[in-house]
Amino acid sequence: MKINSKKDYKFFLEADLKALNIVPSLKNKLTHDIWTFQKKLRKLEYYLNCKCSPLGKLFTVYLRLNLRRKGRKLGFSIPPNVFGPGLSIAHAGTIVVNSNAKIGCNCRIHVCVNIGADINDGSKAPKIGDDCYIGPGVKAYGDIEIGSNVGMGANAVVNKSFGSNLTIAGVPAKIISQVGPLQYRDTSE
Repeated sequence: MKINSKKDYKFFLEADLKALNIVPSLKNKLTHDIWTFQKKLRKLEYYLNCKCSPLGKLFTVYLRLNLRRKGRKLGFSIPPNVFGPGLSIAHAGTIVVNSNAKIGCNCRIHVCVNIGADINDGSKAPKIGDDCYIGPGVKAYGDIEIGSNVGMGANAVVNKSFGSNLTIAGVPAKIISQVGPLQYRDTSE
C-alpha cells in the first residue's frame, strides 16, 4: 500500500501518529523529532506518487534533501515508499533500509536495524508483512519474505523466509514461538 491521494496521505499520517502514541499538540509538533521525520517522509511520498508538486521536480528534490538532513540527524536512512501506514520508529539511532524492501502496515522498528539487499542482486530485498515488530539490532537481508504478525527478537539475523504469527530470534534466526506480537499484546491487556 502506498500514498496515491490526499486522502491516503492523511490516513498514513493519522496511522503513524497513532502508532507512535503521541498526542498531536503544539509541543510535540515542535519537539518530537521522530514524528517530524515521519511527516517529512510521508510528504515526500505524497508528492512523488501523486506528481502534484507545486514547483515540479525542484520541489521534490527539496523534500528529499530536507528528509535526508533530518534522517542524518536522527541516524535514519529510510527511503520513501517502503513502509505502510502505522510506522512506529521507537528511538533515534541507526536504521538503514534498502529502497527495494517492502514493509506492511503497523510496523514497529527499533535502533540498529538493517534491512538490506541480496548479496548477488541489489534489487532483491526483504518483503515484510503487516503488524511486525523489528527489535533492536535486527539484520534482515536478501530475497526473503516474512509474514504478518511476526516479532523479530533483538540482534536476530534473518536470512531466510518465515510465515506468519511467529516470533523469531537468533543467529541465524529461527522460530522460538508460534505467537506473534499481536497475541502478546492481546494477552497483556
